[in-house]
Amino acid sequence: MKSALNLVFLLFTFFIFSDQSLSLSYSQIKRFCAKERNEQKCIRGLREKKYILEKGNYIEIPVIPYKR
Repeated sequence: MKSALNLVFLLFTFFIFSDQSLSLSYSQIKRFCAKERNEQKCIRGLREKKYILEKGNYIEIPVIPYKR
């Protein structure tokens, strides 16, 4: 019974948050890009990706494999 209730709550949260996209705020973008070599290029790129994401389009996220 407890596991069924947990499953219902899990599915409920997925349905509530499925329409929302979480993106970085402008202050978080500046903080993230402060470490980059070309800070202005980084900020411009992330703001463009944020705009595209907020319009409802998909963005491409590169995956870098972990090397030991």
